[in-house]
Amino acid sequence: MSIISHVSDTEQNPKLSIFIPVHNEEASLHGLHRKLLDELAKLGRSFEVVYVDDGSTDGSLKRLTAFAADDPRVRVISFRRNYGQTAAMAAGIEASRGDVLVGLDADLQNDPADIARLLAKLDEGFDVVSGWRINRRDSYLIRVIPARAANWVISSVSGVALHDFGCTLKAYRRDVIKDVRLYGEMHRFIPIFTSWAGARIAEIPVTHYPRGSGRSKYGLSRTVKVLFDLLTIRFMAKYWTKPLYLFGGAGILTFVLSFVSLSLALSMKFAGWPYQADFLQTNLPVIAVVTFVLGIQFFLIGLVAEVNMRTYFESQSNPPYSIKSTINIS
Repeated sequence: MSIISHVSDTEQNPKLSIFIPVHNEEASLHGLHRKLLDELAKLGRSFEVVYVDDGSTDGSLKRLTAFAADDPRVRVISFRRNYGQTAAMAAGIEASRGDVLVGLDADLQNDPADIARLLAKLDEGFDVVSGWRINRRDSYLIRVIPARAANWVISSVSGVALHDFGCTLKAYRRDVIKDVRLYGEMHRFIPIFTSWAGARIAEIPVTHYPRGSGRSKYGLSRTVKVLFDLLTIRFMAKYWTKPLYLFGGAGILTFVLSFVSLSLALSMKFAGWPYQADFLQTNLPVIAVVTFVLGIQFFLIGLVAEVNMRTYFESQSNPPYSIKSTINIS
């Protein structure tokens, strides 16, 4: 039986939304939920907690269902299968109703007490406040060193100077995150997406605890995926709305190379410069033909990309996940 029998207006329109991706974290959920509610009660703001069960195979969903049954401020989304953290965060953001949204990990390595500090920094006029796990309690060789290298590269390429893009504990104003569309493994790049919309971004140190139960879902392979995603981010930053500029530029370069190769081949055959050579005695005619065809392909790819961009901006995107059930969510 629910301990709260009705939903007030403030609960229907909370000021603060906490969204939490969950995947096989049954052992940590009770402690996390108790501590989270204790810290949120101190804030004096109406709130909701949105749990997104990302296809857990343990008893995580059962625990989340019990939380929601006892408190209508707790809302649960259950995926049909495991779609990954980015999809879970996208669903949590989409379902959140608060003016301020805060992301949190479910493994108790983040401290819910840091939420108050994020909100205080946000109240200084910032649009996004990112947590920095300055004393990260993970494997130094497998997690910390690759993460530092990846964060340095991301900051250098994106121009957004953060020490810890991978920290889930971040606070966002709704107006800068509501239009962000996430897919693949792009959740760590949310500050970059918001910066494109003119968001003011700050970073503060946050507490980080060792994992007490379960196992990490990340490894060295994640660093390679981040680098691939970073290439996508770089392309999106410079050529997202004008891909023909990139592919057209590459096409012009290959056309120039084709013209130079053909001119040099003709010069060698008919003028003997820089030395006498027939077409069959040099690879220049082959290079001229190949680069000419390659240039045409670059232009065609650019045109197709332009059409795709127009289709993207003129149509509605489908979410990158499938929901099986929800609780306290209409």
